[in-house]
Amino acid sequence: MTTEPVILVEKTGELALVTLNRPQAMNALSRELRAAIAETFDALEADPNVRVAILTGAGKAFCAGLDLKELGRGADTVQGSVSTRDPVTSIGRFSGPVIGAINGVAVTGGFELALACDVLICSSEARFADTHGRVGILPGWGLSQKLSRTIGIYRAKELSLTGNFLSATQAVEWGLANRVVAPGELLPACRKLAVDMLSLVPECLSGYKRLIDQGYAESFGDALKTELNVSANANKTVRSSEVEARREAIRRRGQAQSGA
Repeated sequence: MTTEPVILVEKTGELALVTLNRPQAMNALSRELRAAIAETFDALEADPNVRVAILTGAGKAFCAGLDLKELGRGADTVQGSVSTRDPVTSIGRFSGPVIGAINGVAVTGGFELALACDVLICSSEARFADTHGRVGILPGWGLSQKLSRTIGIYRAKELSLTGNFLSATQAVEWGLANRVVAPGELLPACRKLAVDMLSLVPECLSGYKRLIDQGYAESFGDALKTELNVSANANKTVRSSEVEARREAIRRRGQAQSGA
């Protein structure tokens, strides 16, 4: 009997499509899957040929959160059961953009995986919920801090202190997701976005992401100083001739996007 891998990786050029592959369990985060996510993104970071990743789920769900059946049979405490490698930290170590293709429900730990992505494109069937409080546990992968910084503290409290679901459309209106597309258009839209990202100057793609993330974790005043210092060090290596060579390509792209 052949056992399906719990995660699938498809590489096309500089893009990697990562699919959580436990559809029969709504891609719930078993110990095996949590470790596989961490190992996969560590491997992608070590691969110089991969610069952008798409993260999605097989079947009808993006990720239903921690595998509660497995947890119920685990150690005496939840902390003892989830002390394996943290998949969110490994996703965060990937230096390129991670596009979340949210194909269905993203619940609790699955919500935390979504928040670990840099851009979220949702299927019209996607929904988000933070049910930590209903399970009786507190988040440890960043949700309690990231969500309020993304959608505002009052909206974050509404979600986390009720466990209610948020539709894909509402997620866009609240600034959680970038846009909603039909289910069949989800991966094509994400791939197109990845192609646009890959058209940036390579060192700028990862460097700009790192600069945004670094400043986001600081106060506004400190973040402005960080930008000044980082840009000064980076820009002094850029030659005027390189800027001139890229100028015409930027002009043509702008005309194409404006329909001129």
